[in-house]
Amino acid sequence: MKKIALFCDGSALGNPGPGGYAAILRFGDKEREICGGEIHTTNNRMELLAVIEGLRALKEPCDVDIISDSSYVVKGINEWLEGWIKRDFKKVKNPDLWEEYLEVSKSHQINAIWVRGHDGHVENERCDVLAKQEAQNMKKAVK
Repeated sequence: MKKIALFCDGSALGNPGPGGYAAILRFGDKEREICGGEIHTTNNRMELLAVIEGLRALKEPCDVDIISDSSYVVKGINEWLEGWIKRDFKKVKNPDLWEEYLEVSKSHQINAIWVRGHDGHVENERCDVLAKQEAQNMKKAVK
């Protein structure tokens, strides 16, 4: 199995408001950036969508380290998801995205790692810049 690093971040202006997400996929010395956004969304939705779109871009089963500054995403994956599944996502925010995450992650081995945001982590900072740019693009699209 290929070992992949998936760095990701999300941003929302207003929360809810225009939002953007960004992911960097790294395999060896190869990198790919993935970005996008939504007109009306939340920060947590964009954080999770960055993970989903990063995983969706993988063409074969991989061993993936997801590196995120989102406690919501990392704890969701590492701690809460099993319980949410057992109760069929009742009283869980963003069940549509968590179910989508389950679908795109099922062929991979996932390890979610939390990093402190805005703390000089090069890839996290890059994802932050890209996600904010996408959120600004969505804001302009609304005007």
